[in-house]
Amino acid sequence: MMKDRRKIMMVAGEASGDQHAAKLVRELRLLMLNDLEFFGAAGEEMRKEGVEAVVRADGLSIVGLLEIGRALPTFIRAFRSLIRAAKEKEPAVAVLVDFPDFNLKLARKLKKLGIPVVYYISPQLWAWRGHRIRSIRKFVDLMIVILPFEKEWYADRGVNSVEYVGSPLAREIHPSISKEDFCSKHGIDPQKPIVCFLPGSRHKEIVRILPVMLEASLVLAKSNPDMQFLIALAASRKEHEVNDAISALSAAGRTMPGVLKCIDSETYDALNASDAAAITSGTATLEAAIIGTPMVIVYKTSAINYKLLRPLISVEHFGLVNLIAGKRIARELIQSDLTVESLSSELLRILDAGENAKARVDLAEAAEKLGHGGASKRAAEAIVRTMEISDQSFPGI
Repeated sequence: MMKDRRKIMMVAGEASGDQHAAKLVRELRLLMLNDLEFFGAAGEEMRKEGVEAVVRADGLSIVGLLEIGRALPTFIRAFRSLIRAAKEKEPAVAVLVDFPDFNLKLARKLKKLGIPVVYYISPQLWAWRGHRIRSIRKFVDLMIVILPFEKEWYADRGVNSVEYVGSPLAREIHPSISKEDFCSKHGIDPQKPIVCFLPGSRHKEIVRILPVMLEASLVLAKSNPDMQFLIALAASRKEHEVNDAISALSAAGRTMPGVLKCIDSETYDALNASDAAAITSGTATLEAAIIGTPMVIVYKTSAINYKLLRPLISVEHFGLVNLIAGKRIARELIQSDLTVESLSSELLRILDAGENAKARVDLAEAAEKLGHGGASKRAAEAIVRTMEISDQSFPGI
Protein backbone atom coordinates (compact mmCIF):
# COMPACT_ATOMS: atom_id res chain seq x y z
CA MET A 1 0.00 0.00 0.00
CA MET A 2 1.29 3.47 -0.94
CA LYS A 3 0.79 5.65 2.13
CA ASP A 4 -0.45 9.24 1.90
CA ARG A 5 1.80 11.23 4.20
CA ARG A 6 -0.89 13.89 4.71
CA LYS A 7 -3.49 11.51 6.14
CA ILE A 8 -3.82 10.09 9.64
CA MET A 9 -6.46 7.63 10.79
CA MET A 10 -7.82 8.27 14.31
CA VAL A 11 -10.01 5.72 16.12
CA ALA A 12 -11.63 6.27 19.52
CA GLY A 13 -14.76 4.66 20.90
CA GLU A 14 -15.49 6.36 24.21
CA ALA A 15 -15.96 9.95 25.39
CA SER A 16 -12.64 10.14 27.27
CA GLY A 17 -10.73 8.64 24.33
CA ASP A 18 -12.41 11.10 21.97
CA GLN A 19 -11.26 14.00 24.16
CA HIS A 20 -7.67 12.76 24.29
CA ALA A 21 -7.67 12.13 20.54
CA ALA A 22 -8.98 15.65 19.87
CA LYS A 23 -6.04 17.09 21.82
CA LEU A 24 -3.69 14.94 19.76
CA VAL A 25 -5.19 16.25 16.53
CA ARG A 26 -4.61 19.83 17.66
CA GLU A 27 -0.99 19.11 18.54
CA LEU A 28 -0.35 17.22 15.30
CA ARG A 29 -1.71 20.13 13.28
CA LEU A 30 0.64 22.50 15.11
CA LEU A 31 3.62 20.23 14.46
CA MET A 32 2.81 19.73 10.80
CA LEU A 33 1.58 23.28 10.04
CA ASN A 34 -1.98 22.02 9.42
CA ASP A 35 -0.82 19.97 6.40
CA LEU A 36 -2.79 16.94 7.60
CA GLU A 37 -6.12 15.27 6.99
CA PHE A 38 -7.75 13.17 9.71
CA PHE A 39 -10.45 10.52 9.40
CA GLY A 40 -11.71 7.55 11.38
CA ALA A 41 -14.04 6.82 14.31
CA ALA A 42 -14.68 10.24 15.78
CA GLY A 43 -16.84 11.49 18.61
CA GLU A 44 -18.05 15.02 19.14
CA GLU A 45 -14.69 16.45 20.24
CA MET A 46 -12.75 15.04 17.30
CA ARG A 47 -15.41 16.20 14.89
CA LYS A 48 -15.01 19.72 16.28
CA GLU A 49 -11.32 19.45 15.34
CA GLY A 50 -12.21 18.64 11.75
CA VAL A 51 -11.78 14.86 11.85
CA GLU A 52 -13.88 13.19 9.16
CA ALA A 53 -16.21 10.77 10.93
CA VAL A 54 -16.22 7.65 8.76
CA VAL A 55 -17.82 6.20 11.89
CA ARG A 56 -19.47 8.30 14.59
CA ALA A 57 -17.95 7.01 17.81
CA ASP A 58 -20.83 8.20 19.99
CA GLY A 59 -22.73 4.93 19.58
CA LEU A 60 -19.77 2.62 20.25
CA SER A 61 -19.38 3.16 24.00
CA ILE A 62 -21.00 0.02 25.41
CA VAL A 63 -20.08 -1.95 28.53
CA GLY A 64 -20.99 -5.53 29.41
CA LEU A 65 -20.75 -8.79 27.53
CA LEU A 66 -24.48 -9.06 26.90
CA GLU A 67 -24.78 -5.45 25.77
CA ILE A 68 -21.80 -5.81 23.44
CA GLY A 69 -23.30 -9.03 22.05
CA ARG A 70 -26.55 -7.26 21.20
CA ALA A 71 -24.64 -4.43 19.51
CA LEU A 72 -22.37 -6.76 17.54
CA PRO A 73 -23.88 -5.81 14.12
CA THR A 74 -23.08 -2.14 14.87
CA PHE A 75 -19.46 -2.98 15.67
CA ILE A 76 -19.11 -5.14 12.57
CA ARG A 77 -20.43 -2.33 10.35
CA ALA A 78 -18.08 0.17 12.01
CA PHE A 79 -15.11 -2.17 11.62
CA ARG A 80 -15.78 -2.77 7.94
CA SER A 81 -16.32 0.93 7.28
CA LEU A 82 -12.97 1.80 8.87
CA ILE A 83 -11.08 -0.88 6.96
CA ARG A 84 -12.68 0.25 3.72
CA ALA A 85 -11.69 3.85 4.45
CA ALA A 86 -8.13 2.80 5.33
CA LYS A 87 -7.78 1.02 1.98
CA GLU A 88 -9.17 3.99 0.07
CA LYS A 89 -7.31 6.78 1.90
CA GLU A 90 -4.00 4.95 2.57
CA PRO A 91 -3.00 6.88 5.73
CA ALA A 92 0.59 7.33 6.83
CA VAL A 93 -0.29 6.03 10.30
CA ALA A 94 -3.28 4.83 12.32
CA VAL A 95 -3.64 6.14 15.87
CA LEU A 96 -5.84 3.90 17.98
CA VAL A 97 -6.98 5.40 21.29
CA ASP A 98 -7.85 3.05 24.16
CA PHE A 99 -11.05 1.00 23.37
CA PRO A 100 -9.13 -2.32 23.27
CA ASP A 101 -11.87 -4.83 22.43
CA PHE A 102 -12.36 -3.07 19.12
CA ASN A 103 -8.98 -1.46 18.50
CA LEU A 104 -6.77 -4.52 18.99
CA LYS A 105 -8.75 -6.37 16.32
CA LEU A 106 -8.48 -3.30 14.11
CA ALA A 107 -4.71 -3.15 14.69
CA ARG A 108 -4.33 -6.69 13.37
CA LYS A 109 -6.09 -5.83 10.12
CA LEU A 110 -4.36 -2.46 9.66
CA LYS A 111 -0.95 -4.04 10.18
CA LYS A 112 -1.72 -6.57 7.44
CA LEU A 113 -2.51 -3.63 5.16
CA GLY A 114 0.95 -2.22 5.85
CA ILE A 115 -0.26 0.75 7.87
CA PRO A 116 1.92 1.63 10.90
CA VAL A 117 -0.11 1.39 14.11
CA VAL A 118 0.34 3.67 17.11
CA TYR A 119 -1.69 2.81 20.19
CA TYR A 120 -2.35 5.73 22.53
CA ILE A 121 -3.44 4.99 26.11
CA SER A 122 -2.63 1.38 26.81
CA PRO A 123 -5.25 -1.25 27.47
CA GLN A 124 -5.11 -2.05 31.18
CA LEU A 125 -3.28 -5.33 30.65
CA TRP A 126 -1.70 -4.97 34.07
CA ALA A 127 -5.23 -5.24 35.51
CA TRP A 128 -6.81 -7.96 33.40
CA ARG A 129 -6.55 -9.96 30.15
CA GLY A 130 -2.77 -9.75 30.12
CA HIS A 131 -2.63 -12.28 27.27
CA ARG A 132 -3.43 -9.39 24.93
CA ILE A 133 0.23 -8.42 25.11
CA ARG A 134 0.81 -10.93 22.30
CA SER A 135 -1.38 -8.84 19.99
CA ILE A 136 0.52 -5.70 20.94
CA ARG A 137 3.85 -7.36 20.15
CA LYS A 138 2.61 -8.41 16.71
CA PHE A 139 0.45 -5.54 15.54
CA VAL A 140 1.44 -2.32 17.35
CA ASP A 141 4.48 -0.36 16.17
CA LEU A 142 4.45 2.06 19.10
CA MET A 143 2.56 1.99 22.39
CA ILE A 144 2.20 5.41 24.03
CA VAL A 145 1.41 5.09 27.74
CA ILE A 146 0.16 7.69 30.20
CA LEU A 147 0.56 6.04 33.61
CA PRO A 148 3.97 6.11 35.31
CA PHE A 149 4.31 2.36 35.93
CA GLU A 150 3.24 1.14 32.48
CA LYS A 151 6.51 1.49 30.56
CA GLU A 152 8.37 -0.68 33.09
CA TRP A 153 5.49 -3.18 33.07
CA TYR A 154 5.84 -3.60 29.31
CA ALA A 155 9.66 -3.73 29.44
CA ASP A 156 9.50 -6.54 32.00
CA ARG A 157 7.51 -8.49 29.41
CA GLY A 158 9.82 -7.86 26.50
CA VAL A 159 7.98 -4.96 24.84
CA ASN A 160 10.32 -2.02 24.31
CA SER A 161 8.50 0.01 21.65
CA VAL A 162 6.80 1.97 24.41
CA GLU A 163 6.93 5.66 25.19
CA TYR A 164 5.71 7.26 28.43
CA VAL A 165 4.36 10.78 27.93
CA GLY A 166 2.54 11.41 31.20
CA SER A 167 -1.16 11.88 31.65
CA PRO A 168 -2.94 14.18 29.18
CA LEU A 169 -4.95 15.34 32.19
CA ALA A 170 -1.94 16.72 34.08
CA ARG A 171 -1.93 20.52 34.23
CA GLU A 172 -4.88 20.57 31.83
CA ILE A 173 -7.66 19.94 34.34
CA HIS A 174 -8.78 23.05 36.19
CA PRO A 175 -11.97 24.94 36.98
CA SER A 176 -12.89 27.84 34.75
CA ILE A 177 -14.43 29.97 37.52
CA SER A 178 -14.13 30.24 41.29
CA LYS A 179 -16.32 28.32 43.71
CA GLU A 180 -18.07 31.54 44.67
CA ASP A 181 -18.87 32.47 41.07
CA PHE A 182 -20.06 28.94 40.28
CA CYS A 183 -22.35 28.92 43.31
CA SER A 184 -23.71 32.35 42.45
CA LYS A 185 -24.40 31.22 38.88
CA HIS A 186 -26.39 28.17 40.04
CA GLY A 187 -28.10 29.57 43.13
CA ILE A 188 -26.04 27.54 45.60
CA ASP A 189 -24.79 28.67 49.02
CA PRO A 190 -20.97 28.29 49.11
CA GLN A 191 -21.06 28.29 52.92
CA LYS A 192 -23.18 25.13 53.09
CA PRO A 193 -21.99 21.59 52.30
CA ILE A 194 -22.00 20.57 48.63
CA VAL A 195 -21.87 16.99 47.37
CA CYS A 196 -21.31 16.18 43.69
CA PHE A 197 -22.46 13.00 41.95
CA LEU A 198 -20.81 11.79 38.72
CA PRO A 199 -22.97 8.84 37.58
CA GLY A 200 -20.90 7.92 34.50
CA SER A 201 -20.79 8.44 30.75
CA ARG A 202 -22.83 5.40 29.66
CA HIS A 203 -26.59 4.97 29.78
CA LYS A 204 -26.40 1.69 31.72
CA GLU A 205 -24.25 3.40 34.37
CA ILE A 206 -26.90 6.09 34.78
CA VAL A 207 -29.58 3.43 35.13
CA ARG A 208 -27.72 1.33 37.72
CA ILE A 209 -25.74 3.91 39.69
CA LEU A 210 -27.67 7.19 39.72
CA PRO A 211 -30.67 5.84 41.69
CA VAL A 212 -28.33 4.79 44.51
CA MET A 213 -26.75 8.25 44.49
CA LEU A 214 -30.16 9.94 44.59
CA GLU A 215 -31.35 7.80 47.50
CA ALA A 216 -28.08 8.49 49.32
CA SER A 217 -28.80 12.21 48.93
CA LEU A 218 -32.04 11.68 50.88
CA VAL A 219 -30.13 10.08 53.75
CA LEU A 220 -27.56 12.87 53.74
CA ALA A 221 -30.23 15.57 53.64
CA LYS A 222 -31.87 14.03 56.71
CA SER A 223 -28.57 14.20 58.58
CA ASN A 224 -28.02 17.82 57.51
CA PRO A 225 -30.90 19.75 55.89
CA ASP A 226 -28.38 22.36 54.64
CA MET A 227 -26.73 19.78 52.36
CA GLN A 228 -26.74 20.69 48.65
CA PHE A 229 -26.34 18.26 45.75
CA LEU A 230 -25.04 18.50 42.19
CA ILE A 231 -25.31 15.90 39.43
CA ALA A 232 -22.51 16.50 36.91
CA LEU A 233 -23.47 15.01 33.56
CA ALA A 234 -20.93 13.58 31.13
CA ALA A 235 -21.02 15.14 27.66
CA SER A 236 -22.59 11.96 26.24
CA ARG A 237 -25.53 12.01 28.66
CA LYS A 238 -28.75 14.04 28.64
CA GLU A 239 -30.69 15.70 31.46
CA HIS A 240 -33.82 13.68 30.68
CA GLU A 241 -31.99 10.56 31.91
CA VAL A 242 -31.59 12.21 35.30
CA ASN A 243 -35.21 13.36 35.27
CA ASP A 244 -36.32 9.80 34.52
CA ALA A 245 -34.44 8.51 37.57
CA ILE A 246 -35.88 11.26 39.77
CA SER A 247 -39.39 10.58 38.49
CA ALA A 248 -39.06 6.89 39.32
CA LEU A 249 -38.09 7.70 42.90
CA SER A 250 -40.84 10.30 43.19
CA ALA A 251 -43.36 7.72 42.01
CA ALA A 252 -42.15 5.50 44.85
CA GLY A 253 -42.93 8.26 47.35
CA ARG A 254 -39.42 9.68 47.78
CA THR A 255 -39.06 13.46 47.67
CA MET A 256 -35.74 14.81 46.45
CA PRO A 257 -33.70 17.25 48.58
CA GLY A 258 -34.47 20.96 48.29
CA VAL A 259 -31.21 21.75 46.47
CA LEU A 260 -30.49 19.17 43.76
CA LYS A 261 -29.17 20.61 40.53
CA CYS A 262 -28.19 18.96 37.26
CA ILE A 263 -24.97 20.47 35.86
CA ASP A 264 -24.21 20.11 32.18
CA SER A 265 -20.73 20.68 30.67
CA GLU A 266 -19.30 22.15 33.89
CA THR A 267 -17.91 19.07 35.60
CA TYR A 268 -14.60 20.61 36.66
CA ASP A 269 -16.31 23.68 38.11
CA ALA A 270 -18.83 21.47 39.90
CA LEU A 271 -16.08 19.31 41.42
CA ASN A 272 -14.10 22.38 42.45
CA ALA A 273 -17.14 23.80 44.24
CA SER A 274 -17.93 20.53 46.04
CA ASP A 275 -16.78 19.37 49.44
CA ALA A 276 -17.07 15.69 48.48
CA ALA A 277 -18.07 13.59 45.49
CA ALA A 278 -19.28 10.13 44.53
CA ILE A 279 -17.69 9.24 41.20
CA THR A 280 -18.24 6.34 38.84
CA SER A 281 -14.93 4.52 38.36
CA GLY A 282 -12.96 5.77 35.37
CA THR A 283 -10.97 8.76 34.18
CA ALA A 284 -13.14 11.09 36.26
CA THR A 285 -11.43 9.85 39.43
CA LEU A 286 -8.13 11.24 38.13
CA GLU A 287 -9.81 14.51 37.17
CA ALA A 288 -11.22 14.85 40.68
CA ALA A 289 -7.81 14.05 42.15
CA ILE A 290 -6.19 16.81 40.11
CA ILE A 291 -8.86 19.27 41.23
CA GLY A 292 -8.52 17.97 44.79
CA THR A 293 -12.08 16.87 45.60
CA PRO A 294 -12.33 14.09 48.21
CA MET A 295 -14.27 11.21 46.70
CA VAL A 296 -15.75 7.77 47.01
CA ILE A 297 -15.39 5.60 43.89
CA VAL A 298 -18.43 3.59 42.85
CA TYR A 299 -19.37 1.10 40.17
CA LYS A 300 -22.16 -1.36 39.42
CA THR A 301 -22.84 -3.49 36.34
CA SER A 302 -25.25 -6.34 35.76
CA ALA A 303 -24.85 -9.37 38.00
CA ILE A 304 -23.92 -11.63 35.08
CA ASN A 305 -21.31 -9.19 33.75
CA TYR A 306 -19.71 -8.90 37.16
CA LYS A 307 -19.69 -12.65 37.69
CA LEU A 308 -17.99 -13.19 34.33
CA LEU A 309 -15.50 -10.32 34.51
CA ARG A 310 -14.46 -10.18 38.18
CA PRO A 311 -12.25 -13.33 38.07
CA LEU A 312 -10.27 -11.75 35.22
CA ILE A 313 -9.30 -8.64 37.21
CA SER A 314 -5.94 -9.01 38.88
CA VAL A 315 -5.25 -5.62 40.50
CA GLU A 316 -5.82 -4.64 44.11
CA HIS A 317 -7.69 -1.44 43.27
CA PHE A 318 -10.44 -0.63 40.76
CA GLY A 319 -10.04 3.13 40.95
CA LEU A 320 -7.33 4.70 38.78
CA VAL A 321 -6.52 7.25 41.46
CA ASN A 322 -5.83 4.44 43.94
CA LEU A 323 -3.66 2.61 41.40
CA ILE A 324 -1.62 5.76 40.83
CA ALA A 325 -1.31 6.41 44.56
CA GLY A 326 -0.30 2.79 45.19
CA LYS A 327 -2.72 2.65 48.11
CA ARG A 328 -6.41 3.07 48.90
CA ILE A 329 -6.81 6.84 49.27
CA ALA A 330 -10.45 6.78 48.13
CA ARG A 331 -12.88 4.11 49.27
CA GLU A 332 -14.26 1.86 46.52
CA LEU A 333 -17.85 0.68 46.58
CA ILE A 334 -18.12 -1.86 43.79
CA GLN A 335 -21.15 -3.97 42.82
CA SER A 336 -22.87 -5.36 45.96
CA ASP A 337 -20.82 -3.03 48.19
CA LEU A 338 -22.57 -0.06 46.56
CA THR A 339 -25.67 0.50 48.67
CA VAL A 340 -27.52 3.59 49.82
CA GLU A 341 -26.24 2.99 53.34
CA SER A 342 -22.58 2.46 52.42
CA LEU A 343 -22.49 5.43 50.05
CA SER A 344 -24.16 7.89 52.40
CA SER A 345 -21.98 6.70 55.29
CA GLU A 346 -18.75 7.17 53.33
CA LEU A 347 -19.77 10.60 52.07
CA LEU A 348 -20.53 11.68 55.62
CA ARG A 349 -17.11 10.43 56.69
CA ILE A 350 -15.16 12.40 54.08
CA LEU A 351 -17.27 15.51 54.74
CA ASP A 352 -15.79 15.59 58.24
CA ALA A 353 -13.30 18.46 58.32
CA GLY A 354 -10.33 16.38 59.46
CA GLU A 355 -10.96 13.52 57.05
CA ASN A 356 -11.60 15.98 54.24
CA ALA A 357 -8.28 17.75 54.79
CA LYS A 358 -6.36 14.45 54.91
CA ALA A 359 -8.01 13.25 51.69
CA ARG A 360 -7.00 16.45 49.90
CA VAL A 361 -3.35 15.92 50.88
CA ASP A 362 -3.43 12.33 49.60
CA LEU A 363 -5.04 13.40 46.34
CA ALA A 364 -2.45 16.11 45.74
CA GLU A 365 0.35 13.55 46.19
CA ALA A 366 -1.32 11.18 43.70
CA ALA A 367 -1.92 13.97 41.17
CA GLU A 368 1.76 14.89 41.29
CA LYS A 369 2.61 11.43 39.95
CA LEU A 370 0.66 12.08 36.74
CA GLY A 371 3.35 14.32 35.27
CA HIS A 372 3.64 18.03 34.70
CA GLY A 373 1.72 18.72 31.50
CA GLY A 374 2.50 18.53 27.80
CA ALA A 375 1.51 14.88 27.37
CA SER A 376 -0.51 15.48 24.21
CA LYS A 377 2.38 17.35 22.59
CA ARG A 378 4.87 14.61 23.47
CA ALA A 379 2.47 11.98 22.13
CA ALA A 380 2.10 13.92 18.87
CA GLU A 381 5.88 14.15 18.50
CA ALA A 382 6.18 10.38 19.02
CA ILE A 383 3.53 9.77 16.35
CA VAL A 384 5.37 11.95 13.84
CA ARG A 385 8.62 10.13 14.56
CA THR A 386 6.84 6.84 13.80
CA MET A 387 5.63 8.31 10.52
CA GLU A 388 9.19 9.38 9.65
CA ILE A 389 10.53 5.91 10.32
CA SER A 390 7.89 4.34 8.09
CA ASP A 391 8.43 6.91 5.34
CA GLN A 392 11.82 8.62 5.24
CA SER A 393 10.46 11.24 2.86
CA PHE A 394 8.05 12.52 5.50
CA PRO A 395 9.17 16.02 6.67
CA GLY A 396 10.62 16.25 10.16
CA ILE A 397 9.36 18.16 13.14
